[in-house]
Amino acid sequence: MKNWLNNAVVYEIYPQSFYDANNDGIGDLKGIIQKLDYIRDMGFTAIWLNPINKSSFRDAGYDVTDFYAVDPRYGTNDDYKALCSQVHKRGMRIIFDLVAGHTSIDHPWFIESAKDEKNQYTNRYIWTDDTFDNSEGIAGYSQRNGNFIANFFWSQPALNYGYAHPDPKKPWQLPVDHPDCIATKEELKKIIDFWIDLGTDGFRVDMAASLIKGDTDGSFLKSFWTEIRLHMAKKNPECLLISEWGLPEKAINSGFHLDFLLHSEIPAYTSLFRHEKGRNVTRLFVGDSYFNKEGKGNINTYLDRFMFDYENTKGKGYIGMITGNHDMQRLSYMRDPEEAKCAFVFLFTMPGVPFVYYGDEIGMDYIKDLPNKEGGYNRTGARTPMQWNEGKNHGFSQSDSPYLPTDSREGAPTVEKQLNDENSLLMLVKKLTSLHKTEPAFNADGDFNILERGYPFVFERFAHDKRFLIAINPSAKAYSIKTPPLEEIVLSQNAEYSDDEVKLSGVSFIIARI
Repeated sequence: MKNWLNNAVVYEIYPQSFYDANNDGIGDLKGIIQKLDYIRDMGFTAIWLNPINKSSFRDAGYDVTDFYAVDPRYGTNDDYKALCSQVHKRGMRIIFDLVAGHTSIDHPWFIESAKDEKNQYTNRYIWTDDTFDNSEGIAGYSQRNGNFIANFFWSQPALNYGYAHPDPKKPWQLPVDHPDCIATKEELKKIIDFWIDLGTDGFRVDMAASLIKGDTDGSFLKSFWTEIRLHMAKKNPECLLISEWGLPEKAINSGFHLDFLLHSEIPAYTSLFRHEKGRNVTRLFVGDSYFNKEGKGNINTYLDRFMFDYENTKGKGYIGMITGNHDMQRLSYMRDPEEAKCAFVFLFTMPGVPFVYYGDEIGMDYIKDLPNKEGGYNRTGARTPMQWNEGKNHGFSQSDSPYLPTDSREGAPTVEKQLNDENSLLMLVKKLTSLHKTEPAFNADGDFNILERGYPFVFERFAHDKRFLIAINPSAKAYSIKTPPLEEIVLSQNAEYSDDEVKLSGVSFIIARI
């Protein structure tokens, strides 16, 4: 079975902000169904749907209260099944966001686990054995004498898959082969099977490296996720496993088909895009972004890490080339459309699988200083509703109380405007999705050769008998590069070719067949 991610282009949807079909102010599954033709016509081959499980919404759906049900704000399980069916009718796939490592404090399992008397859920979560003798965990929550370990916010208790190397002085740290830890793993398999049966084609696993505690060399996580992958393969060999890990070499060699080189302890991705002029907004990268007009960035911060992951995962899995997601400032934040186009060309032509966060294809902006919404805090400004047209709430909803406000500033981009503008960012993205899907050289498996680092960044992609040259100059400074004879210019911006030389004006790119 050929991995369908090879020529995939994935569209991430934050469901509460995409399209509101029943006008209650919150996006829903029926709204997504109504917009599937747009997604297909843009050239996307798969949808990654952020969490839709029943939730307390202290963390926007990542605090699950029922793993087997769609939250009523989005619809029903039947609506999800219908969504999967409609996605498949259009030749696309659907990726389910799986919160495997924790739940909400309101989940029935945790309510039972928090009780003082022992029951089948006592060890479903990680609890210390005395409220006052241990400094770890959240103290004083319940009648139970102990603290619970949280995975993210305090209200997201960690499910107990065990410790790789339990501390004998802490008997509450159970080994991974403890029957109660095995029971948690077996429940995860049941959850996966349930959503596969409804039509799911893949799972993106939230905080995938968090499940087994204290696994210093990663061997226990590798064993765990390899077992899950084999289980999925028996159920449906075409159902794929995607991780939020941030270290593709580790994740892919632990059983995942794809991982994102993202905002991890190695700030490679953030060095490309996520530095606000004058201050470090990611807390993980200090310096100038490569994709800014100032031309002060250093692409080697990214390339050195990328090449390590690429060489160590080639033939095993893929790197997700992501425009952004629900946890970070949008790609077009503090960038004009020409700068954004350079970034998109990079993300779509490098080896890997492009992922586009909804609205990034039209250059939606990050809206600063919005009040916290459902645990978004400074992430809230990247979660505002999709801007479809110039109507009420930019066509997202007819409600007077939308989930979040849309961008009220003059000139805010919309799908409607950009579909009618051949030079728009949206139309470039449409051309890039077609190129990535139809030219094997630009598939994730296509070969790759770096020619020049720095400004400009120049590289080749090739497969079979076709070879392409890509040159990207995000800076305002002009450059010239010598090239082999170019047979066809596929896409370009502010670039000219003659006599085996490409002249790149400021903020420019060229994709050409050699």
